[in-house]
Amino acid sequence: MKKEGKIRILIADDHYVVRMGLIALVNTEPDMEVVAEAADGAQALELFAKCNPDLALMDLRMPVKSGVQATLEIRNRFATACVLMLTAFDGDEDIHKALQAGAQGYVLKSSTGEKLIPALRAVAAGQRWIPKEVANRLALRNSFEQLSPREVQVLSELARGLANKEIADVLNITEHTTKDHLKSILAKLRVADRTEAVTVALQRGIIHL
Repeated sequence: MKKEGKIRILIADDHYVVRMGLIALVNTEPDMEVVAEAADGAQALELFAKCNPDLALMDLRMPVKSGVQATLEIRNRFATACVLMLTAFDGDEDIHKALQAGAQGYVLKSSTGEKLIPALRAVAAGQRWIPKEVANRLALRNSFEQLSPREVQVLSELARGLANKEIADVLNITEHTTKDHLKSILAKLRVADRTEAVTVALQRGIIHL
């Protein structure tokens, strides 16, 4: 049952030690209480529906269902739900996907508790929380031409170490088309070769291994 004036929080993170640390941090605040904890995105969705918290603090990458997918489903089912994304990943594409899914804020795990607690209060109050470093990453994304879904698929196969013909076979396209996609990818990412393309794509969160 909700205690008067307290912000009821669900914490979702697949790393037990991190999750316990977050719970301890939040529960030291007189106006907050952790009402549920989840180790994956599917569990987060289930517990959100069961506990109806004021706010979900969601890790970006979790097993079973990612934080982005869980956030999207929570927001689709509960239109007024508040979600703050907490992650170690600062790639501009990761940030964009989280905000597109409906998260109202994005905080890096490198942030101190002094930054996390105000973010929780702000998002619980219906405000957006986008730190300067996160906003800068989003601005960087907007300066690049975006890859098409097919180009992202080609990049993902490239990251697996596949040659052009192998990529073509996997995606059921011609080798010539694969080469055209790679040429476009290099231009859009502003890189010189395939290795650099994969490196940049991983750093930005366009693809994940």
